[in-house]
Amino acid sequence: MADEANRGEEYEEEDAENEEEIEDEDEVEQEASVPRPRPRPGRRPTGGPPRRGDSRGRFRPRRKVCSFCVDKVTHINYKDVDTIRRFVDDHGKIVPRRKTGTCAKHQRRLASAIKQARHLAFLPFVAGRSPYQ
Repeated sequence: MADEANRGEEYEEEDAENEEEIEDEDEVEQEASVPRPRPRPGRRPTGGPPRRGDSRGRFRPRRKVCSFCVDKVTHINYKDVDTIRRFVDDHGKIVPRRKTGTCAKHQRRLASAIKQARHLAFLPFVAGRSPYQ
């Protein structure tokens, strides 16, 4: 019986310790739930100067310029294959304006010249394929 009484006291002591641990965990959870201030973009978490290249937070590409406008070209000739070939990719597709930087007016004229050159067999319709493969 004395052993059973001692066991009861031990359980009570363990329960008291467990309750203290639970209270400590609640405090930790409350501290963790409070949002921490996030560092500003482009700055180090320590608050030092911005890293090299992080001044704006993203890369801003240089504005492309229409090569035809720069050269003051008035007419794009379909027979000038060397010039036209720069605006056709390796699959034979016409490269879009956003990649080449040509203006809308010259892109329309360029597309017409490429189509004319394809029709007269100065340029291939589809590059790199042969019907015998």
